[in-house]
Amino acid sequence: MLLAVAFWLPPSPLGFGTHQQLGLPPCTLLDWYGIRCPSCGMTTAWSCLLRGQIVPALQANAGGAMLALTALVGGPWLLASGIRGRWIGKLPSDTWVIAATLLILVTTLTQWTLRLSLG
Repeated sequence: MLLAVAFWLPPSPLGFGTHQQLGLPPCTLLDWYGIRCPSCGMTTAWSCLLRGQIVPALQANAGGAMLALTALVGGPWLLASGIRGRWIGKLPSDTWVIAATLLILVTTLTQWTLRLSLG
């Protein structure tokens, strides 16, 4: 469902704010303090990635682009496994899932820190 919504939404040319097309408010941190939060640009990143716009997706939010890629690969696999009633292929280990999660989190926080320090 999230992939369909992200594909349906045209990405904001600003690199963030795409979620506002759903009637959601602008980012509070950006609105109040003028700085983007760590998740700013995630919806835009998903929208760009699903259109094959990899560089704009990474610029909008690299962690969000990685999360979208994970959903793009994992979603169909999980759906097919559910329909089949058993796992297709090898189930990812807990270590792999934790490592992937930490990679996305560290990427998101690193990009946020760079945005704050570089302006």
